[in-house]
Amino acid sequence: MARTTGILGFLLAVAAFMAAIWVYSLGQSLSALERRGQSDLSLATDSLISELASYRQLAVSLAGEPRIRSRETAPEVLEAELRRVADLSGALDLVLLDREAGYVGSASGIKQPDWADRPFVARAFQGTVGRDLMVSPAFGRRTFLYAVPVFSVSGPVTRVLTILIDLERVEADFRGSRPAVLMTDHAGTIFFSNRSELVLGSRAALIDAFEVDQGAGRLVERGLDNADLWSVSAGRYLPARALHIEKDLPVIGMRAEALVDAAPAFSAAGLQAAVAGIACLLFGAIITFVASQRRTLAEANEVLEQRVAQRTEELSETNVALRAEVVERREAEKALKQTQAALIQSGKLSALGKMSAGISHELNQPLMAIRSFSENAETFLERGDTKAVASNLSRVGDLAHRMGRIINNLRAFARQEPEAVGKVDLVQAIHAAIDLVDARLRKHDVTLDLDVPETPLWVQGGEVRLQQVVLNLVSNAIDAMAESDTRKVHLVARPGPPVVLTIQDTGPGIAEPDKVFEPFYTTKSIGEAEGVGLGLSISYGLVQSFGGNISGRNADDGGAIFEVELNPYEEVVE
Repeated sequence: MARTTGILGFLLAVAAFMAAIWVYSLGQSLSALERRGQSDLSLATDSLISELASYRQLAVSLAGEPRIRSRETAPEVLEAELRRVADLSGALDLVLLDREAGYVGSASGIKQPDWADRPFVARAFQGTVGRDLMVSPAFGRRTFLYAVPVFSVSGPVTRVLTILIDLERVEADFRGSRPAVLMTDHAGTIFFSNRSELVLGSRAALIDAFEVDQGAGRLVERGLDNADLWSVSAGRYLPARALHIEKDLPVIGMRAEALVDAAPAFSAAGLQAAVAGIACLLFGAIITFVASQRRTLAEANEVLEQRVAQRTEELSETNVALRAEVVERREAEKALKQTQAALIQSGKLSALGKMSAGISHELNQPLMAIRSFSENAETFLERGDTKAVASNLSRVGDLAHRMGRIINNLRAFARQEPEAVGKVDLVQAIHAAIDLVDARLRKHDVTLDLDVPETPLWVQGGEVRLQQVVLNLVSNAIDAMAESDTRKVHLVARPGPPVVLTIQDTGPGIAEPDKVFEPFYTTKSIGEAEGVGLGLSISYGLVQSFGGNISGRNADDGGAIFEVELNPYEEVVE
């Protein structure tokens, strides 16, 4: 019951609000309509007055012509002149009257009735311009007349020039325009209108066909300055409900009125009231919906709180288990990194083990040569041959420099390098790796075709790790060509981006290219000293840590090709 009462009260409030909106909106719309109607009426009257004034000025100018002023001018000459002016101006007729002789002549050649006793002509004989409205008996048309005084040469008014203006022709320019406009004379006869059914009707009869809309008028009367709201029941082309506006036109002796269609104002008011009502109903529906949702939400919250309490307990237990798992994974990750580092170091030591015999030979030869040159230097010194002594000592220095370079490369290669990626010269790394493997190249009768730039080629990487990658690839190429008749390694470095290092051999190629970088993949027999298949896997991981890529494939003409793509090093400008 309470809910039903509340709904009824809300609907009554909405209805009252809609009524208030309708009244306010109607008043505003009618006020705007009145202003627009006043403007339209002023525009129509100004246009009519302007056109009539042009005829008045024409008559005044023509009255000053000597042939019009002189009584000596022949009647046929006068009528010819009047006809010419009427044809040029569009005047319905021009009539010349004389104070003594009466009718003198006209443009149409039709003798008009004696107008001497008409007020507008009498006014002209007194020296001022007279005006009048009539339906011309000669033409049967509504006319507006100006009577202009014609002064004689000696000064007094002896003649009057009357110009007849065809109101029906002027009216044609206004026909059908909005709003409906009508103009009446002092007797209330409608002499001019843009609605043909009103012409020559009586204003009093027209008012009888209208009914002042008292209902709506009382609601909006405060918003209207000089207008009434009429309900119109006459006239096919008149609005059913109109705003009546009137205005006096003393310049032409008429009264102008307009009937502005008020339907748009009522439609706009109704629309705004409907929109306001719909908005209120929607607002009420939203409030009702929100209240219902809140009740439903409160019930759901109670159930949810119970579930949350249960899930919280379960999550707490799961969280404890996850923390333990995270600790285990971190320890496993740490162990994995340590194992990877150990594998990399093992790979280095394995490579050094392979090269140990060759390196020993590389160091032993210079040592024997140094001993021989030293003994010879003593002999040359005893003989006093200082030139030969200097030559031997120079050779000893060159050999010592060569041994130092080999040892420095070995030391750098064997050390543990931090994981940071920085600026590395690829060309220098290639030469350092070649120095370490040079003995194996000569031992296995392998020809090295080196095609690298003479200037540094800076890439992102680690110096020792990059040397290890080059060393692993060249060493694998040497091992792969053990049974080949032609043993040649082609090493090319090209600037990028990306920077590409290519190593191609003349061996049998790769049996399974898609598995070549897998750990423990090898084509060697179990137990061979050359390795267990970790070299390429380690190289793959090292290149990936630089942000680069390594790939292997078989060459079209035989052998294997390994390509290493590295990012060029770019200086960061701050």
